[in-house]
Amino acid sequence: MRKALRLWPWLAAISSGLLQTACFAPFNQSWLCWIALVPLLAAVWFSGENAKRRWLRDLLLGYFCGLAFFWTVLSWLITVTGLGWFLLQFYMAIYFAVFAWFCGLLRPRPIQHVDLANSPRSSLPNESPVARSPWLRSTYNLRLAFLIASACVTLEWLRGWVFSGWGWNGLGVALHRSWPLIQIAEFSGVAGLSFMVAFANVIALATVRRFILETQVRPMKPHFDLTLTMAAIVGVMAFGVNKLQSPPATESIRVAAVQANIPREEKFTPAFRQKIFDQFTRLSTLALQSSPPPDLVLWPESSMPGPVLEDEESYHYVTNLSATGHVDLLLGAIDEEPGHAYNAALLVSNNGEKVQIYRKLHLVPFGEYIPGRHIVPLLAQIIGDQVPADFDVGKEYTVFHLSRGHVDVAPLICFEDTIGELTRRFVLGGANLLANVTNDGWFLRSAGSQQHLANAIFRCVETRRPMVRAANTGVTCFVDEFGRVTQQLLDEHGSQFTDGVLSGEVKLKTGREFTFYTRHGELFAQSCAGVSALALLLLLVRKILWRPRKEIRAESAQM
Repeated sequence: MRKALRLWPWLAAISSGLLQTACFAPFNQSWLCWIALVPLLAAVWFSGENAKRRWLRDLLLGYFCGLAFFWTVLSWLITVTGLGWFLLQFYMAIYFAVFAWFCGLLRPRPIQHVDLANSPRSSLPNESPVARSPWLRSTYNLRLAFLIASACVTLEWLRGWVFSGWGWNGLGVALHRSWPLIQIAEFSGVAGLSFMVAFANVIALATVRRFILETQVRPMKPHFDLTLTMAAIVGVMAFGVNKLQSPPATESIRVAAVQANIPREEKFTPAFRQKIFDQFTRLSTLALQSSPPPDLVLWPESSMPGPVLEDEESYHYVTNLSATGHVDLLLGAIDEEPGHAYNAALLVSNNGEKVQIYRKLHLVPFGEYIPGRHIVPLLAQIIGDQVPADFDVGKEYTVFHLSRGHVDVAPLICFEDTIGELTRRFVLGGANLLANVTNDGWFLRSAGSQQHLANAIFRCVETRRPMVRAANTGVTCFVDEFGRVTQQLLDEHGSQFTDGVLSGEVKLKTGREFTFYTRHGELFAQSCAGVSALALLLLLVRKILWRPRKEIRAESAQM
């Protein structure tokens, strides 16, 4: 029993990480996000009272939680590099460690023991240590929840851009299917949802703790902290329902998204060159035969077996298809020039006579380049031949203009549709349609492509722009401005891992007004970072000043 009592905080921290994993694909138990942080917070606040270095214990509890979360939720990275997946999480878990450490700084002071045998519950005075517990005050619990939620948002925001960033699967992303709740993202981005979920986790734990203490003290006071939290969530939901019932004026555009489902080992192999051309010919013919015909045909990332603008056969193939089909063709392609290579997107229009090009701005570390390749050669050896050379970074937020007037496209490549700050720059540049070309075939039949979509959905809500997605394999779909998947390519068995064409209408807003998020970006997350920095400064100052006072009191007691 003693061993079990010593182990429970560590098991609680690990379970907190696993609960967060269960919120995402392939499990999609999003309701668990409302309690996912509770075990970790309980472990930090209600254990280790006699630990000599409790701050270090808090760090380790958070680190164990982070390892449990990232090793499981990102397990699909094994399909690319097993060793890279294993090592990456030792860095990612640092954010959870810092979060737990910060929670430890806010730990409520323990109350003194009360001998209930000699102090009947009915006669326990209000001046007793139990009655003075801060957990019994709604204002204290609300303040604690506000600071913890701010810290959670801050660390998710930092994770999204430090070392080029990987902000996938924050707490708020777990709500990607809860359409009424996620509509506030047009103001706060997904950070606002993470704040709401983290806040609710703290209040849930505080409420349980408060009920336990209230069994020892009378009279019970109203739980304004729980009431206000529930009212706020209901208010957010009511706003979302009202938003969904008040759609703006729109116009339609016909789009056909092609999913070729070409195995990754065949993608750039010369022996399969003709097979790739034949596959795209067959599927594109199906797309062009739809009635009415599409205004835009979308191909996935790195569609052609060679650099389109440099490879004569590939160039003539795409321009001839655009000309014979009288359609705009947007595709992912490799773009090369002497000494440089780019992951790019092309728009072939005006019957194949005009080509617009966008070079990817946000490269994926260990996928499109290896950080410190020449400084730390060991990193390149770990990744192996998956990234034989680094891509170069583009410089411009290029917006594509379709032949059909008033349709301007943001060409997001691969993981770029998971980055709010990048997407809003395209919208500020005039884009009224988001288009994502990706190749999630790297992750085979894992949950990677589903998690990719879950993170991308919020770009539509943040900017109030619809999105069309074409994957080599994975999730080819249309998403409306409310974050709802309106159409998805599936085979007869309901699998997304297939080849085919998804055709349909996409509704574009007739106006070009910008949301608060589009204009101001991650202002909410940055505000939370400011709150967290100020709170941390005050906590450290108080700790420095408090220690000498305790020493003075101890010396006085000895005298």
